[in-house]
Amino acid sequence: MTGPNATSRGAFFTRLKAGLAKTRELLFMNVEAIARGIGPVDEKVLTDLEEALILSDAGAELAAEYAETLRAVWRRGELPDVDALRARLRKMVAETLATRMVPLVVVPPYPFVVLVVGVNGAGKTTTIGKMAGWLRLSGHTVLLAAADTFRAAAIEQLGVWAERAGADIVKHKEGADSSAVAFDAVRAAKARGTHVVLVDTAGRLHTKSHLMEEVRKVVRVVGKEIPGAPHEVLLVLDATNGRNAIAQARTFQEFTGVTGMALTKLDGTAKGGVVLSVTREIGAPIRFVGVGEKPEDLRPFDAESFAEALF
Repeated sequence: MTGPNATSRGAFFTRLKAGLAKTRELLFMNVEAIARGIGPVDEKVLTDLEEALILSDAGAELAAEYAETLRAVWRRGELPDVDALRARLRKMVAETLATRMVPLVVVPPYPFVVLVVGVNGAGKTTTIGKMAGWLRLSGHTVLLAAADTFRAAAIEQLGVWAERAGADIVKHKEGADSSAVAFDAVRAAKARGTHVVLVDTAGRLHTKSHLMEEVRKVVRVVGKEIPGAPHEVLLVLDATNGRNAIAQARTFQEFTGVTGMALTKLDGTAKGGVVLSVTREIGAPIRFVGVGEKPEDLRPFDAESFAEALF
């Protein structure tokens, strides 16, 4: 996919910075010296920072690693003040995230099938709509599959997004077999020469194995129609769930083989540290981050921009 222009990137960075405000406040308002931006670094500052990282759901293990690394640098006399501490921490965050900064690349032969999964309320349908718009701006033709047949509202919502993005849509009646919708969608995309199929799925509680099996059925059906499909299984995670999102990711990984993640609602949480912990504990890369409801509020993940916005 081609990226947005510089103006668009700048506007998104502004929204990302605003969206991370709660996380930034939690991190730094709990570390008085950093909040004031003055003073030397000492053991208390580093201990407070470690605790703040844990509270932001960065994970206890990663927080301890960061703290020990910073202590070693401090003991060498390389952290003369809190400004130096912030700069070093920002660099560490960017380096941690860079290992999982892999963009979604849509390649032929077409159609390229993306199965979008996640628990109820994570924002799957909205994420699909925003992705459709992004793909269309990148020059791709797109077809949406309304395979969340358990909610009439989801089908209607996806239809609105399809119209907004200029994408085709395949849908059945409420209560129809979701696998049948996905099958019809990929077959239609093959016939039309469509580049990308985005398959919406019903929200699944990761603790309900029989419901997860239905998602796995969609994977099998799509794979029979197009060998190798789905080419991407995108897991949408609600960042406001913090560390609970890690358990969701592990279960979906087991049932569907997650290949990428989209983190939504970063603008509504002080637990933005989950972006760090999920990269450490889940093998799949972060493809997208979302910081609002507007179409332009979802963008491909960029480690350096995230670290800059956080600090």
